[in-house]
Amino acid sequence: MRQIFFLFAMLATSLTALADNPFELNLWEGKPKVKSADPNDTAKIFVYLPPKSVATGRAVVICPGGGYSHLAMDHEGKQVAEWLNQLGIAGIVLKYRMPHGKYEVPISDAEQAMRLVRANAQRWAINPNDIGIMGSSAGGHLASTIATHSLKDAKPNFQILFYPVITMMPDITHKGSHDNLLGSHAKSKLEREYSNDMQVSRLTSRAWIALSDDDHTVLPANGVSYYQACYKQDVPASLHVYPSGGHGWGMRSSFKYHIEMLLELKAWLQSF
Repeated sequence: MRQIFFLFAMLATSLTALADNPFELNLWEGKPKVKSADPNDTAKIFVYLPPKSVATGRAVVICPGGGYSHLAMDHEGKQVAEWLNQLGIAGIVLKYRMPHGKYEVPISDAEQAMRLVRANAQRWAINPNDIGIMGSSAGGHLASTIATHSLKDAKPNFQILFYPVITMMPDITHKGSHDNLLGSHAKSKLEREYSNDMQVSRLTSRAWIALSDDDHTVLPANGVSYYQACYKQDVPASLHVYPSGGHGWGMRSSFKYHIEMLLELKAWLQSF
């Protein structure tokens, strides 16, 4: 087994060098659809395209976490894109704007990122019907929001969630993410609207969910309840609960189950 993990790690290292140089684009031309409270906070995407020789036509919009107050752009963003390139998948890392209590800001950014990737699908050798969304922690809440709320060209074909914030209900939610997104005195109707386990329908895209059993930052009940909601609605979903690791491991190799997680995610991505 150790030999298999070693060979997998060596293959990952060698394939990283094959990725084309990433490039950066402003998300919005002119003024954004929704104005931010911080005029200096701009939305961008970082586009990582795999070499044409290995490209599958699949793409993933990546939403890093950070409690809706900052973004973990490296281990929950750019490193993810580089790994996806090894599988022939385009990775589009989204630098979304912080909400400051105005939830429409990051949601509009994520929807625009989905639309922008589809608009450039031919140019970037991407299949417009094979574009997923991925998010970690609060980014997982944003990704699952797009998966459950967005329509037409903003709707993802699949979703990948790392230790996601799912609910906005006060007893289970991550308080920092809740307060930053909806405000500390949000009405219960709004909390229910963005409790994404309550918004899953038969039209929700398939999901892959991973979390740690000992996560004391974002309670495991978030991801588990989302899986259960998918199950009840006949949405294909895969739930992976690791015995330890806490919160925020992303692509860090220090996560004890890093190799297993990558192998399981790779297998899932290659299953459809």
